[in-house]
Amino acid sequence: MPGPLSDLLVVDLSRVLAGPFAAMMLADLGARVVKVERPTTGDDSRQYGPFSAGRSMYFARVNRGKESIALDLKDPADRAVLIRIAARADVLIENFRPGVTARLGLDWETLREHNPRLIYASISGFGQTGPWRGRPAYDAVVQAAAGIMSITGRPEDEPTKPGVPLADLTAGLYAFGAVNAALHGRTLTGVGTHVDIGMFDATVSLLEGAALSYLNTGITPPRIGNAHFSIAPFDTFACADRQIVICAANDGLFAKLCTAVERPDLAVAPAYATNDGRLQARDAFKAALETTLRTRPAAYWLAVLQDAGVPCGPINTVAEAVSSEQTKTRHMVIEAGGLPLPGNPMKMSGYPDVGHRPAAPAIDADGDAIRAEFA
Repeated sequence: MPGPLSDLLVVDLSRVLAGPFAAMMLADLGARVVKVERPTTGDDSRQYGPFSAGRSMYFARVNRGKESIALDLKDPADRAVLIRIAARADVLIENFRPGVTARLGLDWETLREHNPRLIYASISGFGQTGPWRGRPAYDAVVQAAAGIMSITGRPEDEPTKPGVPLADLTAGLYAFGAVNAALHGRTLTGVGTHVDIGMFDATVSLLEGAALSYLNTGITPPRIGNAHFSIAPFDTFACADRQIVICAANDGLFAKLCTAVERPDLAVAPAYATNDGRLQARDAFKAALETTLRTRPAAYWLAVLQDAGVPCGPINTVAEAVSSEQTKTRHMVIEAGGLPLPGNPMKMSGYPDVGHRPAAPAIDADGDAIRAEFA
C-alpha cells in the first residue's frame, strides 16, 4: 500500500500480538514487511480464534499486508538467509525472551556488524534489563504485575482485567513510535540503534492518575469503578433505560451540566463548588444527579447534554461501535482477504485511506521469491 514509509524494508521476527501489531502499523503506512515464521506451524496466533472459513482472524488482523517466509532459525542455512535479509533491512522487530537471539547469533550486536544502519526493536515482557527480565509473560501476567488489574473494577469486586489486551497493544504502539523516532535519529547520525520495549514498562506508563495519586500520597489507590482518580464528575450515570458517560472536567462544564439537567441546586451547593470538593463528594453527587437522570431515557439526556456542550456519550456495545456510521466513514472496519478487520486510525493527507488492505499471508507464501531475492 502507498504510504510515508514505502521506502522501508522491515523484518518481523515477532509472534502473537505486540510485535506483529507494531509491524502491521508499519505495513499500513507503506513499509514492506517480511514476516519470518517457523516452518509448518508458523506464528502461534494462526491457531487462535475466532476463525472464518478455517482462517484465524486474530492472525489475519495483525499480519495483513505482510510477506511470509518460513525459516528454522536453528538451522545454519536458514539463519544465513535471515542475516542476508537483515543486512539490507531498515528495521527488525523481535519479541523473544531476552537472551534467545544472542544464543541464535541474531542479536543486535551481531546483526549491526552486517548492517550498521539497522533499527533493531526488541519487545519483551519486562525489558532487556532488571531482575524480572527473564520472566515469561503474556498480556494478563503483565497487566497483573503492572497494577492495572488492581485498580480496575468496582470497590466490592475482585481485581479485573480490562476487556482488551492493553499490555500487548501498548507495547506495540510504543515500539511503533520508538522505531519511527529511531529512523529519524538515523537520518541525523547515519547509524541504527537498539530499541528496548518492555510490556511492563508500557503498562506502568498507563497507570496515570492512580500512579500520580500514590506517588503523591504514598497510599495505594483503591478500585473506584468508572470514576476518575482526580476529576469529578467524570463517571457513568444511570438513566431510565441505560447508563451513559458524563465528563464535566472543569467548573464551566460543571455549571453547564447542572443547567442542562435543570438542577441549579447542585450548581450552588458548597460541597460541589470546586473540583476537589466534587471529587471528595463524588458518590453523593452521583446519587443526586441520577435521581434526575433516571426520569428520562438515555437518548433524551444525551441530546440535551450534547446541545449544552457537555462531553457525554452512550456506552455502546461492540456491535454498536463497529456498526456505527462514524466507524464506516472513518474506514475503521476494512476488508483484507475477504475478512472484515479493524482499520487504520492514522489518517494522513496526501495518502489514501482505503477500505481494503492486502490479506495476511499463508505460511511461507513468499519464501521462494524472498530466498531468490536475498541469495
